[in-house]
Amino acid sequence: MDPMGLTSTDPLTDLLNGVRTGGAVLNRSFLSGSWAARFEDGSPLALAVLVHGSAWITPQGCDPVRIGPGDVAVLCGGAPYVVADDPATEPDVVIHPGGRRTTAQGGEPADPRGPGADARDTEGADGTLLLSGLYTVDSGTPGRLLAALPPVAVIEASVGACPVSRTTFEEITREEPGQQILLDRVLDLMLITALRAWFTRPGAQAPAWYRAHSDPVVGPALRMLHADPAHPWTLPALAAKTGVSRANLARRFTALAGLPPMTYLRERRLALAADLLREPDATLATVADRVGFANAFALSAAFKREHGVSPSEYRRRETRAAT
Repeated sequence: MDPMGLTSTDPLTDLLNGVRTGGAVLNRSFLSGSWAARFEDGSPLALAVLVHGSAWITPQGCDPVRIGPGDVAVLCGGAPYVVADDPATEPDVVIHPGGRRTTAQGGEPADPRGPGADARDTEGADGTLLLSGLYTVDSGTPGRLLAALPPVAVIEASVGACPVSRTTFEEITREEPGQQILLDRVLDLMLITALRAWFTRPGAQAPAWYRAHSDPVVGPALRMLHADPAHPWTLPALAAKTGVSRANLARRFTALAGLPPMTYLRERRLALAADLLREPDATLATVADRVGFANAFALSAAFKREHGVSPSEYRRRETRAAT
């Protein structure tokens, strides 16, 4: 608790609390010899974990990056990228949205064990064992996160260990009840662990929004907005609580958090509404009241502007993804 009696929210919790995947695609691929795959899935976030062996990742328009055993690579922005045994190897497999695989010419791949395909019984085998995860973020990927990451961020095994054990690797290939939710949460865990290691690694230059939570003015303002988002906050009221002028708060908050205070609050309320809409018994009016909108109509209009779909359509989509 801070001196104002508010629960502290760290920046990664703030950023990732409302971001979760649905319909994740995870694959283990055992690779040997010369191999390469081009990923054109369009996922705003994707992960690659090297269990053993070595590989190169080349985002479109960028230099190749090598990953070794235990390393985790986070790819962001949705641009195509190639994973290969060597940067010079031409891709013979293309991974499309939903994990669909084709040859580079668009046909059916001949080798079911190629990149992006499931691989079993590889314990102790020579070659490369790669775990790849395509991250479908239903509630939207925060622009602040994408802006803070390079096209490929490699977290070396010595900096942040992958939280997924070999036992879990086996579990994600089993077709059993609850399989999709297991895949979704495993990918969430991998992403959060990797990002925590990335932003706290030695020599890391944290972006402004990450530093905002420790700022003596913006930090308390953020905690107030998070502690009671339904409160009818105004800029003058928030400034009075933080002990600075409205102009000073607005300028400092925008510089560090990336958004003006009231815009930030609106986005926070909509992120909370998206979470609450996953609850089957929550009515739109109840959700509106809990997150600080005047009524269901106001929430519905703001939600559709933000997400491109109505709250009811969003709920139907979330329900389909969970089944």
